[in-house]
Amino acid sequence: MPNVLALGLAFLTDQLITHASELITYSRGASSVAIRATYGKKLLKIDDGEGGFRIEFTDMDFLMRASDLILSAVAITPERGDTIAITVGVGTETFEVFPFNAEPAWRWSDPHRSMIRIHCKHVT
Repeated sequence: MPNVLALGLAFLTDQLITHASELITYSRGASSVAIRATYGKKLLKIDDGEGGFRIEFTDMDFLMRASDLILSAVAITPERGDTIAITVGVGTETFEVFPFNAEPAWRWSDPHRSMIRIHCKHVT
């Protein structure tokens, strides 16, 4: 019997990408790929090292299918320093994959590891 929750999640992932995403350019060095991603912001609760927490927002988060993130015919995971370019009006804005404090630069966005959430900072 198929896992009904996994099938439902796959359907919802497809719907999110089809109806609520935009084309972005993901780059590492000279390699790049145009893929569809959904934009978001992530509220991060960060340990201040003294028993307290501070709250920060990432500049931008991008949610995309993990299977779409392929550079030079190789599936990759995001790394600090990779860039994501988006079109804003007639211009382009660039974001750098960036880990905030002790948080990782990216994480799985679902239990079946079909989507990833990438934390980024605005660079240009």
